Amino acid sequence: MTLKVSLLGTGMMGKNHLRVLDLLRGVEISQIFDINENELKDLSRQYSIPYTLDIEEAIEGVDAVIIATSTSTHFEYFTKCVSKVRNIFIEKPLATSYEEACLMQELAIEHDSFVQCGFIERFNPVISALKKVVSNKKIINIDFTRTNRLSQRINDVDVILDLMIHDLDLALFLNGPVENIIAYGRNEDALVAFASVILEHSNGTLSRLLASKMTEKKIRNIQATTSDSFIDVELLSKELILHRQSSVSSKVGDSYKISSFEEKIEVQPQEALLVECQKFVSACNGDIDPNLPGIKAGVESLKLCKEIYKKIRND
Repeated sequence: MTLKVSLLGTGMMGKNHLRVLDLLRGVEISQIFDINENELKDLSRQYSIPYTLDIEEAIEGVDAVIIATSTSTHFEYFTKCVSKVRNIFIEKPLATSYEEACLMQELAIEHDSFVQCGFIERFNPVISALKKVVSNKKIINIDFTRTNRLSQRINDVDVILDLMIHDLDLALFLNGPVENIIAYGRNEDALVAFASVILEHSNGTLSRLLASKMTEKKIRNIQATTSDSFIDVELLSKELILHRQSSVSSKVGDSYKISSFEEKIEVQPQEALLVECQKFVSACNGDIDPNLPGIKAGVESLKLCKEIYKKIRND
């Protein structure tokens, strides 16, 4: 069965989605839509697919749609799609506010729609490996660090909605619901450019998140402390190193000698966006992975964002 998909938005992420969709078996790209006709013409020639400047035409008669437009348009385009298209993939963040996201969730339920939110880090193979490693461990704390200058193409969201939101989703994915939030932040050009957040989870664990665009250095790092190990994860190089306490020797004088070892966990190389799109196509065909970030994940992450903004404003 061929899945007919339309792509809304041909910016950087839209182009990446188009490249990947073109590789997938059982997928027909019906239309590409954007407001930039010159860009559409070039992509239409490159991929030999039709384009349109009319959103209604783009979503007519398709099985699925991918919304990769700017965040400020997500709510508008989602409301146009949800009554006509059964399956919707929408890039993160789901919307510009928690209130909009809640309305989108209500519409998705009303129309019995399948919605996947574009939290691509869940499909990073090193995150899959981390999830397996900590599944049988008692997590004490996880630190998330994500920094670099925001791209000039992104001018409608700040460091929380563009960078930190990935780690907010991962914190919920790994540690579960949040009971309390402590947050600090600093602005640059009226937008939050640096944020430091502590999440206290219902299961007793902590997540500490730092996101900054006040540096040129690009960091994507996770460090997890468990009851018997320390885990260092590099998301860019896709490396996971497990530092495990192995033994305590017999007492010598007034001290103990503790030995430990370091284990590098092998991670299979794979493109996260390709896996993410494959999972979306499978879900459209009825095979839904329980670890997929659905619309609920998008709403829950924006709920945390709302509370973080409130804490920062009160700081």
